[in-house]
Amino acid sequence: MPAPANTLSPAVEAAPNQPRSKTDLFMSFTWLALQGFGGVLAVVQRELVEKKRWMTREQFVEDWAVAQIMPGPNVVNLSMMIGGRYFGLSGALAALTGMLAAPLVVVLLLAALYGSVADSATAQGALRGMGAVAAGLITATGIKLIAALGKNAMGLGVCIGLAVLTFGAIALLRWPLAWVLLGLGGAACLRAYRVLGRAGNGSEA
Repeated sequence: MPAPANTLSPAVEAAPNQPRSKTDLFMSFTWLALQGFGGVLAVVQRELVEKKRWMTREQFVEDWAVAQIMPGPNVVNLSMMIGGRYFGLSGALAALTGMLAAPLVVVLLLAALYGSVADSATAQGALRGMGAVAAGLITATGIKLIAALGKNAMGLGVCIGLAVLTFGAIALLRWPLAWVLLGLGGAACLRAYRVLGRAGNGSEA
């Protein structure tokens, strides 16, 4: 099977492995989805980057950024991007089915169970505890991925500065996400475009 075209920035290396088949995609994303209670970002990064090695950290950061600005759940978008990259439309559908089929059954069963204990103080306390754990998982994964920004075309300092501005705009100033994406996201895209353009002109010279 031919390797997919590299559509990432020049500084990003190719991943060492790739899915063997559409069945491999389906089973892998099914297993991933069943682990993703609360902290799905941490699970996705561990499974795709560290265990299966379908992506490098740099590829994950770039693809996750695209998945976040697209409509719909981030991890579902990412699964379809990976499936489509290797097997086209059928691969995207295989990954999507893996992400949704088994979790749908589990969620329906849990919803029925939760309906009978929703007013219980024990159940409400357990949910608050799971929320704290999920926040910790996401924070830990974000810190782990900071090193991948060192190969970003804009440089580590600019990337961290944009991350701090984004956090301040959303968490502190409570700006709408759409405006933050259009403003800071647009400025970051323009900056990266100019840096990559200068690098391309320099290499041609």
